[in-house]
Amino acid sequence: MSKWKLLLGSRKFWAAFVGLVFLVIRNFDPGFDVPENETVAFVSILAAYILGVALEDGLRANS
Repeated sequence: MSKWKLLLGSRKFWAAFVGLVFLVIRNFDPGFDVPENETVAFVSILAAYILGVALEDGLRANS
C-alpha cells in the first residue's frame, strides 16, 4: 500500500496525469479548441517541470 501512497503523493505523477488528461481531451473533444502551438508549449512546460522535480529529488537523495 505504501507504493500507492507514494505514487499519489508524487508531484511528477500528477504533472504527467494532468498532461495526459489534457492531451486526451484535446484529441477527442472537438469543442476543446486549443491551438497547436499552445499545446506544445503546455506539454513542454510540464516536461520541464517533471525533469526539474526529478533532478531536485535526485540531488536531495545524494546529499
